[in-house]
Amino acid sequence: MRRGMVNLAISILVIVLVLIYFYQTRPRRFEETRSLMNTYITIVAYGGENTPKAIDEAFRRMKDIESTCSIYDPQSEAYLLNRDGYIEQPSKDLFYLMKESLYYFKLTGGSFDITVQPFLELWKEGLWKEDEATQKKKISKTFEIVGSDKIVVEEKKIYFKKKGMKVTLGGIAKGYAVDEALRVLKNMGIKDALINAGGDIGVIGSGEGEGWGVALANPDDRTQCITSFLISDRAVATSGNYERYFDPTKKVHHIINPKTGYSANECISVTVIAKSCMEADALATGVFVLGPKKGMELIESLPEVEGLIIDSKKNIYRSSGLAKYEISE
Repeated sequence: MRRGMVNLAISILVIVLVLIYFYQTRPRRFEETRSLMNTYITIVAYGGENTPKAIDEAFRRMKDIESTCSIYDPQSEAYLLNRDGYIEQPSKDLFYLMKESLYYFKLTGGSFDITVQPFLELWKEGLWKEDEATQKKKISKTFEIVGSDKIVVEEKKIYFKKKGMKVTLGGIAKGYAVDEALRVLKNMGIKDALINAGGDIGVIGSGEGEGWGVALANPDDRTQCITSFLISDRAVATSGNYERYFDPTKKVHHIINPKTGYSANECISVTVIAKSCMEADALATGVFVLGPKKGMELIESLPEVEGLIIDSKKNIYRSSGLAKYEISE
């Protein structure tokens, strides 16, 4: 009888110790938000005691990329490139981003174009206040310094062919930063993580379930969602005309059609799912400019890329493979 009680006590102790061990070693959820790249960036990661350090290193990597790509920081390479028209011995980050920007420029038939900065500056300075004739005159002159085919990208030097050209890396750098931050997390042993950089979202692993849930907000009511996606080891990026406006009437937004100089007007929102956040980021902008028909044709032609487009009349277009990511209501 006494031996039975001892055995029972030992069994209970073993079970308790096993439960404590699994509780202490199972991945814990960590979350942190910081202000970077002109937005709020949130990192959610599951792991052990080293997870906060991994998150800190991921943010540090994103900060490094921001320091390279910001066109408003006088110390950044992008600022110096815009100021001088060239930069020698560019960093690996700038070289890679410029090279990839030219790739997406060609892929989208010129619809993704980082040289639209002069157009953005025109509208920011109040072009929307001018009459139509003045607008057309100023835009026509600006075409001379717009076009990524006027950029030369070499490992030892990047330069513009036309004086006065400027680039903006806003349509690709944030996605690249998300990818790089996820790479840092992976290298530090994190297997499940999500990074949300102002709507550019990248994930590794599956979170706590079959995947990470990502909601697509309704452009007319940001508190409501149109649909939701379940993704693993994928990225989602959305470009919308509701994000930033230059005029009080909200007719001139920040996504400029490089072929017209005016805001792209065929879409309200474009969401792209891809293997990398940089790809999703660049394609979302390019497809927005292309419009629903040509944009969807591009999405359908690319491997492992899906998309959802809302046009200016609020019609919704889904790519043929999007259903595998959508969560049924």
